[in-house]
Amino acid sequence: MQRTIPCVLMRAGTSRGPFFLREWLPADEQERDEVLIGAIGASDPLQLDGVGGGSTLTSKVAIVSKSAEAGCDVDYLFAQVGVGQRSVDTRPNCGNMLSGVAPFAIEQGLVQAREGETTVRVFNVNTRSRIDVTVLTPGRRVVYAGDTRIDGVAGTAAPIRLNFLDAWGAVTGSLFPTGRRIDRIDGVEVTCIDAAMPLVIVRAADLGLAGGETPAELDANTALLLRLEKLRRSAGEAMGLGDVSQSVIPKPVIASDGDSADSITSRYFTPRRCHASHAVTGAIGVATAFALPGTVASGAKGVEGVRQIAVLHPQGRIEVEVAVEGHGQDAVIRRAALVRTARKILQGQLELPDYVFPTSTEGDKPMKKILAPAALAAAALIGAAVPAVAQTYPTKTITVVVPTAAGGGNDAMARTIAQKLGPLLGQTIIIDNRAGANGSIASEFVARAAPDGHTLMLGYVATHAMNPALQKLRYDPVANFEPIGLVGYSPTLMVANANTKVKDVKDLVAQLKAKPDSYTYASAGNGTAPHFAAELFKLNAGVEMLGVPYKGAAPAVSDTIGGQTQFMFPSLFTAYPHVKAGKLKALAVAGPKRSHLLPDVPTLKEAGVDGVEVQQWYGFFAPAKTPKAVIDKLNRALNQVLADPEIVKRLEDHGADVETSTPEAFGALVKTELDKWKSVVQRARLTAD
Repeated sequence: MQRTIPCVLMRAGTSRGPFFLREWLPADEQERDEVLIGAIGASDPLQLDGVGGGSTLTSKVAIVSKSAEAGCDVDYLFAQVGVGQRSVDTRPNCGNMLSGVAPFAIEQGLVQAREGETTVRVFNVNTRSRIDVTVLTPGRRVVYAGDTRIDGVAGTAAPIRLNFLDAWGAVTGSLFPTGRRIDRIDGVEVTCIDAAMPLVIVRAADLGLAGGETPAELDANTALLLRLEKLRRSAGEAMGLGDVSQSVIPKPVIASDGDSADSITSRYFTPRRCHASHAVTGAIGVATAFALPGTVASGAKGVEGVRQIAVLHPQGRIEVEVAVEGHGQDAVIRRAALVRTARKILQGQLELPDYVFPTSTEGDKPMKKILAPAALAAAALIGAAVPAVAQTYPTKTITVVVPTAAGGGNDAMARTIAQKLGPLLGQTIIIDNRAGANGSIASEFVARAAPDGHTLMLGYVATHAMNPALQKLRYDPVANFEPIGLVGYSPTLMVANANTKVKDVKDLVAQLKAKPDSYTYASAGNGTAPHFAAELFKLNAGVEMLGVPYKGAAPAVSDTIGGQTQFMFPSLFTAYPHVKAGKLKALAVAGPKRSHLLPDVPTLKEAGVDGVEVQQWYGFFAPAKTPKAVIDKLNRALNQVLADPEIVKRLEDHGADVETSTPEAFGALVKTELDKWKSVVQRARLTAD
């Protein structure tokens, strides 16, 4: 994998991101995604270490190549890269980034420019649909300067016309994938539509809104966001998209009257925050729902032929030209077109960060030089090569990957141990927080890393038992890892926002039975211990409470403290400092016994809810096939650290009970826990949603 790759950074419509030729990127999809994550700087919410801008609108990537589709000039694969999480989603399309594809393709020599203007037929790989993109090319050269203005972008530029030819039903196979133009979900009428982008549209009035609210006002309305997310997930199932909790489609839209008979006001969500302006693909979908009769967004008049529809958004409007054929329920959209602009910002070489290269073996090369020739010969004769490796290990900086965000309990535990473990091993240890996908991103990264002991992982019950028990993942918690040793245990604690008007568990159960879903709980992500504990609580208490998955415990705890969510089931290690400071209220221990740190807090069984015992454990892992001698050396060093009274006190003061083990005993624990939680998933009928 190259450390430096060509890149063109473009503003395309109201989005921005790097454009790549497919040949500039690795052919392997996982390696390609690592490059995109590194290029954007996805791990950081501000994306300071990449070309992203800390927003979903500026965390987009376009990958362009010669088309293999008959009648098409270029293929365009869109990728939405995570903000503050290491993720790449290639399921949706982006019409704004699409507006930069034709200029990029022409300038990179994929399409020959014509005099005056050039139309490029683009095949969108994500949705398998075709779009004709027309750009101005006087003198057979792309020009970006012009007099066209689009709302949401400062200044003017040359017009770029997008003509969508077959975007209807491109993702689900049907324009109205549920078979109806209006569905009722949770008592609200919605339209589920697949037109350039799968959408679930709901009337503003049905949500108690005027429709003209600002994105900031909508984003601050936590109850609204939770309700939209619940509608979105139900709509995703109804549209045949399955579990969409980890997907950005379908996108929710809140629609209301426009300022004329040919306009509609739209608030478009991405999907959990309101778009600052509007997505192009979303505008096509909204305009389609407006032009066709029988939807929640239908306009007052149904007109056959070409029609101009204005989609009003927070920054202004998008004018969409639609061609309607037929009347009533037989009416269909034959094409839709609109105008965007684009601008090339810079072109050059993009330097990728070191963490993009997990399989680097630079540290392995000096080993033969360090070992004397006689020692090498002896090792070969008596089979002592592995111990020889252990004698020289470690030869470079060790990375400990943490599957949760910085600031959480796992992060604090890893950093506490690393402070003593590094000097003991004679090497620097750095902590690499790779939050997202409920620990899967970190686990996959370590599973693919070089098995030389220089990339380790602080895993825990969620990454190696609960999440793998809940859903099929791209790593095996047993086969892809070598267990190093156990660190300890921490009971799960049921906590509440300090200002929540709930006296105790009994009071909470009574309130939830009287008014289901009146409270929300936060989790560190679906498949994590806080998620399992909350779902088991709901099941055994016979109540309903809406869950909000976060990208790790730290942001979930933060929002529970802030009141955006009211309850959570974090580990005692994570929660205790906040309980001690009075920021969270401890209600119960989700374990077999009370904690000595909180002797007055009952267990859930004592509080009247039996069957919720979620003990969290933590331990260190290395990639599979790491030499046993290296594992044994790490185990001895880890156990020595955990025997240090200072380390024990720091961990126990946070609520963790230190317990060490051999690699073999820890491996047996992982297998037992995996079987246990598979049984829980089956009995409780838990899902990843």
